[in-house]
Amino acid sequence: MTTVYDFTVAMPSGEMKSLKEYEGKPLIIVNTASKCGFTPQFKGLQALYEKYKDQGLEILGFPCDQFNNQEFENIDETTQFCQVNYGVTFPMFAKIDVNGDHADPLFTFLKSEKKGLLTNNIKWNFTKFLVDANGQVVERYAPTVDPSKMEQDVQNILA
Repeated sequence: MTTVYDFTVAMPSGEMKSLKEYEGKPLIIVNTASKCGFTPQFKGLQALYEKYKDQGLEILGFPCDQFNNQEFENIDETTQFCQVNYGVTFPMFAKIDVNGDHADPLFTFLKSEKKGLLTNNIKWNFTKFLVDANGQVVERYAPTVDPSKMEQDVQNILA
């Protein structure tokens, strides 16, 4: 059975990283954008990370520029923006596509595991996927769902 741990993703440096490094840890995987109306969700994601990282929770951010070009061209600008403006300390990865012919295989898998409302495609920035410690996708959250509304589900998979 395929899990998220079977995928390899690109770091901002271009170096490849196996998600096997996160095996046994619950994850929140999210497509992000620095210039989006939902960008303040970085604050809520960081709060979840700080509260639950010692219990194993990891948050993986994937910048995406597919929705109205709301991401910086340069990945260094993106990571610096996230750190300076929202104190982000969880891992941020290379910019990716989440839909279409060039969609990152991880996001193709996530979408196949938890379908969206009316469409499998990701509709906007800050679509969030909750993954249990076995690498199975447990839940998909719309961009409008504030990270604080995910806390009970996070607690449940940590229990």
